[in-house]
Amino acid sequence: MFAILLPLIYLSFISLGLPDAMLGAAWPSVAPQVGKTVSDLGLVSALSAIGAVISSLFSGRLIARFGTGKVMVGSVLLTAVMMLLFSYINTYFLACVITLLLGTGGGAVDAGLNGFVARNYKANHMSWLHFMWGVGATLGPVIIGLNLKNAGSWSHGYQTAALLQGILCAVLFFSLPWWRKAEGLEGAVDEKTGGVSILEAVRTPGLLSVLAAYACFVGFEATAGVWAASFLEKQKGFDAASAALYSSLYFFGTTAGRGISGFAAMVIDSRRMIRLGFLLAFCGAVILALPLPRGAALAAYVLLGLGNAPIFPSMTFLTPQRFGHRISQTAIGMQMAAAYTGSTLIPPLTGILVRAMSLQVVPIVILFFVVMGFYFSQRIDLQIQKHATQ
Repeated sequence: MFAILLPLIYLSFISLGLPDAMLGAAWPSVAPQVGKTVSDLGLVSALSAIGAVISSLFSGRLIARFGTGKVMVGSVLLTAVMMLLFSYINTYFLACVITLLLGTGGGAVDAGLNGFVARNYKANHMSWLHFMWGVGATLGPVIIGLNLKNAGSWSHGYQTAALLQGILCAVLFFSLPWWRKAEGLEGAVDEKTGGVSILEAVRTPGLLSVLAAYACFVGFEATAGVWAASFLEKQKGFDAASAALYSSLYFFGTTAGRGISGFAAMVIDSRRMIRLGFLLAFCGAVILALPLPRGAALAAYVLLGLGNAPIFPSMTFLTPQRFGHRISQTAIGMQMAAAYTGSTLIPPLTGILVRAMSLQVVPIVILFFVVMGFYFSQRIDLQIQKHATQ
């Protein structure tokens, strides 16, 4: 039963990646239509993250009441409808409202599927799950670009993506008996999953360190990506087109790294995968910070991508093992919320430092959050063990 659901889970995570990358790709064309500039993307992007945080925090309760399958159907349906409505927006206000709801749908899918995979599959499937997100994030801009080139309209790209989401929603709806059966098997061998309040989960030893780790390592991941092109152009001397092109090396490293991590996870346990990831990211950040030839900066971005690749899936996979199945879904929802918070706050905070100093501060910020993420990630098991011996 779990094997039958796996392709649907992978497809759902590809669909999760689509809207995440489409907004940035379409916004230069969207902004003039709603009377705004490219710089106004910040608020819209933040609202998407806020919606994801809200739904992630409540995902445990929702899944405990309705089951993973129904929550997935509802979330993908919400995403499909919002993407369709977004293609017809004519005001900035509507863009903000729709994007908030779009993020709400995505956050529930993110938390729900991460929890389901962490409880029922091996570590390699968690890595490949996040590889599928990278596939979706790559396809999103491609869909927008092709529609702009062929049809001259970004809105047709959103309508195409909405259609794909609608088809996935229908497939998920007809698969609900499989989800119910799988969750019945899951409940027969484990404690009841979900239904744990956020306040109860927060008191779990080690969980606050987990949340801090997620905010840090997703924060450095987002910061590295957001500032890559600007850093390569202004600090390393690449022209604008080359800087934009070479910035994709970072995302290539992340996506390829998650594909490779799936195989590595078959022979290396998740804790070692996390330490290896932080080591590679540390090396990348140090190389980026040093006054080395500009080719070294490209290698640094590949290392940063390869480094962050195994951290998120490995940390998420360990959640049921560390905290138990009863708390795991609520804990994973909180982890997703911490991740969205880090990715929302740290890049703009880096921007404040850039304005106050220069782009040279970017690799220092990345290095700082790599070190802090590693520190908190290593505290988790120590806190759990300390509590167990008391």
